[in-house]
Amino acid sequence: MTALPVNTAAFRTRWAPIVPYVALFAAMISLCFGTSFAKQLFPLVGAQGTAALRVGLAAIILTALFRPWRIRLGPGDLGRLVAFGAAMGLLNLTFYLSLKTIPLGLALAIEFTGPLALALIHARRPVHFACIGLAALGLVLLLPINGASSLDPVGVGFALIAAVCWALYIVFGKRLGHIPAGPSVALGMTVAALVILPFGAAEAGLKLIHPSILVVAVVVAIASSAVPYSLDMIAMRGMPKRTFGVLLSAEPAIGAVAGVFFLHELLSGQQWLAIGAIVAASAGAILTTRPETPAA
Repeated sequence: MTALPVNTAAFRTRWAPIVPYVALFAAMISLCFGTSFAKQLFPLVGAQGTAALRVGLAAIILTALFRPWRIRLGPGDLGRLVAFGAAMGLLNLTFYLSLKTIPLGLALAIEFTGPLALALIHARRPVHFACIGLAALGLVLLLPINGASSLDPVGVGFALIAAVCWALYIVFGKRLGHIPAGPSVALGMTVAALVILPFGAAEAGLKLIHPSILVVAVVVAIASSAVPYSLDMIAMRGMPKRTFGVLLSAEPAIGAVAGVFFLHELLSGQQWLAIGAIVAASAGAILTTRPETPAA
């Protein structure tokens, strides 16, 4: 019996619109999984050392995998890559510093105000504001409001800086859309490593190269940096900034669900309501987004 021919072009055309969304949710799941491993390194090498190992090893892995030296950069590309990598490095460093003194869920919620603000800036239709409002409601419900008065201001400050860096990461990443995703992330991650390594070396010294620590760090680097950042670039190229920002609101919810399975954390009814609001915002953003006209 002769096999039926497969129309590869039609298959790609049919499924291409959902690829960015699948990539983004896979990136968030991988990031939450990697963060659970990263917490094991805090007592050994500190927040700065953990960030340095995470980004530094990811840069090595991505460079070996995508060989970015083979691409030809155009005028201004080097500056864009430096800006993208610096935002990525400061995002990782300040987020891990915030985790030293404030809870992970709260740090993620504060950090998300950057992408949420970016989504609000690019909103145009009333339904988009409704989606953003749902996402914001979900984040507010996830916050430990009763303990807000006891939060460490330094930790909150680092989380707010991370929020700004996250917004810049999205903006600068969009400007690299003409460079293949793998090489651009590899180059950006290398710049990020150069930004963070001095802080990590000052914090942990030679502990950064201890074999037992490196084994865990490799898992952290792959799961929380190499995989999610590569998938982020694929997602950012296939959807508007507003949609990308709103969909990222699912990350605290995914982290809460991961806590049930990996950390045996029980969720309250209010937290499940928050997850429902965030999922509704994400679904609404997908259903109401129109393709953007490509920029010149």
